[in-house]
Amino acid sequence: MTKKERYEKVLAWFAENMPEAVSELRYGNPYELLVAVILSAQCTDKRVNMLTPSFFKRFPTPHALAAADTAEIFDYIRSVSYPNNKAKHLHGMAVMLASDFEGKVPADVDTLQLLPGVGRKTANVIASVIYNRPVIAVDTHVFRVANRIGLADAVTPLETEKQLTRYIPARLRPIAHHWLILHGRYVCIARKPFCDTCGLQRCCRYYALL
Repeated sequence: MTKKERYEKVLAWFAENMPEAVSELRYGNPYELLVAVILSAQCTDKRVNMLTPSFFKRFPTPHALAAADTAEIFDYIRSVSYPNNKAKHLHGMAVMLASDFEGKVPADVDTLQLLPGVGRKTANVIASVIYNRPVIAVDTHVFRVANRIGLADAVTPLETEKQLTRYIPARLRPIAHHWLILHGRYVCIARKPFCDTCGLQRCCRYYALL
């Protein structure tokens, strides 16, 4: 099977079996999603969703968050991983949004990465989910699934992103990000993937080697 054929089969399967794939993070606007994605680094969406309601009640806007101190921010996010660093990043991000962008979350990937706590993955998530830009955010799930199935042959997230971008049509990239994440979260899990019940058996390089 050629790589092109594999992509065609994988994308067709997802389109048929997961037509409504969306982020599991709960948010109401671009600012809230940006906060949630920063908090979700090395942390589960479930955990983030547990604390963001109270967080957004206290800090409903970038200006409100920028006016707070990191100690107070920490109190609201202490249950996530690396709360000290994330509190500093969230405050720095809010200060820059308020001072440089009139409180509005940028749409451009490179501009987003100027914000404290925002790396390429986070920037791609915002650009893709909020602004429907044709980019692929590669987190740990996307990296694992893409390379395990055979969509990519890469040792870094950036190289994985480049290969996915090359083969996935622009119109499908925003939803393909969610397809791969959700598949990695519930089926193609890290330690012992559920290959016996996976619908991608016929086009999966990993399954072919079992």
